[in-house]
Amino acid sequence: MGSRTTAYVLLVLTLAMCACAALYAFDPSTPANGLAGIVLLGLLALVAELLAHLLSQSVTSSIAMVAYLAMVLTVGNWMVPLAIAAVKAVSEVRTKAPIKAIFNVAQIGLSAAVAVLMFKTVGGTPLVSLGHATLLEATVATGLPALLAILASSFVNGVLVSGVIAISTGRHGVEIWRESFKVPLAFDLIIGPVIFVFSWVYVSWGPIGAVALWVPILGLRQISKTNSELEQINRELLELMVKSIEARDPYTSGHSRRVHHYSVIIARALGRSPREIERVGQAALLHDIGKIHEKYAPILKKEDRLTPEEWQIMQQHPADGAELIATMSGLKDLVAPVRHHHENWDGSGYPDGLAGERIPLMSRIIMFADTIDAMTSERPYRLPMQPEQVRHELVRCRGKQFDPQIADRVLAASTWTQLFGPLQKVELVERGTFTVWSRTKRKIG
Repeated sequence: MGSRTTAYVLLVLTLAMCACAALYAFDPSTPANGLAGIVLLGLLALVAELLAHLLSQSVTSSIAMVAYLAMVLTVGNWMVPLAIAAVKAVSEVRTKAPIKAIFNVAQIGLSAAVAVLMFKTVGGTPLVSLGHATLLEATVATGLPALLAILASSFVNGVLVSGVIAISTGRHGVEIWRESFKVPLAFDLIIGPVIFVFSWVYVSWGPIGAVALWVPILGLRQISKTNSELEQINRELLELMVKSIEARDPYTSGHSRRVHHYSVIIARALGRSPREIERVGQAALLHDIGKIHEKYAPILKKEDRLTPEEWQIMQQHPADGAELIATMSGLKDLVAPVRHHHENWDGSGYPDGLAGERIPLMSRIIMFADTIDAMTSERPYRLPMQPEQVRHELVRCRGKQFDPQIADRVLAASTWTQLFGPLQKVELVERGTFTVWSRTKRKIG
């Protein structure tokens, strides 16, 4: 990571330590039986964290957050963020990137401190102080502060993670938070009652009750893990398909990934939802899948310009790609975007001559991304275009090849800077994985 990222991580660490100190100054007391609750809930959280490492590095330890936030609701004092940070530190021992481990510990400690502060500020009473209150009594007494504390923790966590991603990738932090953390925030609103009930069960039924309830909660985590693994398999299959296409032609190496990158930027600039942006990206990765057919092999290897007959064959690849994708049940909604990614706004494109808004929006987005990459890539018969030349072509073809409204958004300074920024590398963050490639000296098409 760069110096800016390191400075950001150190800032988060400093804020976490200051927040813990402020909590201690605010109220240095510890509720009766508070330490016992911290120890037990900390051990349950550690089990969840270690399972996250042992079972799948790609699965987040969100189940551990149930135990972490239960500490906030059960004990709710200055010891809670310290205990949570300690558990996280133990779970991060295997992490090979020290700065990443430090950030993970600091951000969860700061999030917990904010949650405790919120809980106490709005009048929350630690559940261990309520004794053997019924669930209804406990909910009436401290239910609202508990929910606000859970949401505060989720919000701070989202802001901190968005910040480090923004610094690492050069993207806007608010944009990242809106894309990646609105859904988790809503999820925390739903799971809040589960956390509250789990906390109440521990206080009312003791360690045996908490452990008995923790087992099915871990079972839910296993279901989540299985779903994540299936999603990972699907992503790997997409990657395999893309590599198979690019193996046909050395000049297309990386083309699909760059079209994916540009498509995501444009879809984001159009204000599409995270789900739509994800599907646009997948369609972009697969837009040339039809070229995997054997009939395209000799044409793709050709270094000269294509003859009219060869060009006629090449115009069949969107339809061939759509037919291939139609055989995969999970990609049915990508059939039309792939089939029509060479349709022009004025109806002069192929394979069906669609015009205007009859062309699927995803296809219109991919058309921009595909054309931009083609113009900025070196070919045997021409040099790559410079950004200003690309801008001139987009303006010239606005309303002919390109959707005018999308063209205006692409040409806007904010979007253009993302497409043709000064950075020499592009860093994409997908589910916690950094994928990096160079934007210089490309020999692709």
